[in-house]
Amino acid sequence: MHNKPGFIIDLDGTMYAGTRPIPGAAEFIERLREAGFPFVYATNNSSRRPEQVAEHLRSVAGVEARPDEVLTSAQAAARYISGRQPGARTFVIGEEGLLHAAHEAGLVVTGEEPEFVLQGIDRQFSYSKLEAAVRHIRNGAAYVLTNPDHLLPGEGGFRPGAGSLAAAIRMASEAEPVVIGKPSSILLEMAVEALGIPAGEAWVVGDNLRTDIQGGISAGCRTALVLTGLVTPDQADKLIAGSAIRPDLVCRDLLELFERLAAKR
Repeated sequence: MHNKPGFIIDLDGTMYAGTRPIPGAAEFIERLREAGFPFVYATNNSSRRPEQVAEHLRSVAGVEARPDEVLTSAQAAARYISGRQPGARTFVIGEEGLLHAAHEAGLVVTGEEPEFVLQGIDRQFSYSKLEAAVRHIRNGAAYVLTNPDHLLPGEGGFRPGAGSLAAAIRMASEAEPVVIGKPSSILLEMAVEALGIPAGEAWVVGDNLRTDIQGGISAGCRTALVLTGLVTPDQADKLIAGSAIRPDLVCRDLLELFERLAAKR
């Protein structure tokens, strides 16, 4: 029986805020390593390769991160398709991270008679891509969406996310996608598998009730909300009281989470 908890850690709002490190994040990871607690970073971001995510953690948060510690929604979506149909013909709407994940999973990336349409964030999205995706789906291709995020934080405000592009595809194709990223449990179930422990011994840690915490609950994990991103300390009580989503722990930051869990052992 594995007696050490494992951690599935969100990135933006938990480890860093865009290009700003979140205080205590690097020390939290150091403490996990010292204690021998397994962990994986799980992100809805489908545009970056794991190597790029690890480099961002190093350069922004000061964390010595490895690509094999990262699980993106792009990787999870490509593995989901491969697990159902190895070498599937797949039409991809996305950026470098998604195309790389599709190739790594052994999918055949094509625009000719695909069996799957795989869609993530695509900042070069166009009417012709929309038209092709809808045609393929209406011709019988299964539709897989990396993540449902409608908006992404960016410099100068929010920008449309993968979920906003999906809204157009869903409307025109009249098909609902299989959603991989949080709050779906699929990404987090793959993260639990990577940790090699039962879901009930894994903590999903994040700053977003609707995605991180709801996803963790759906995957059968324990959940910890940190007040370093979307939910701030002055909002927490009101937001949680008004929500049906209940985290197991609410902590001001990652270091408080570590101290509280260490005290229980």
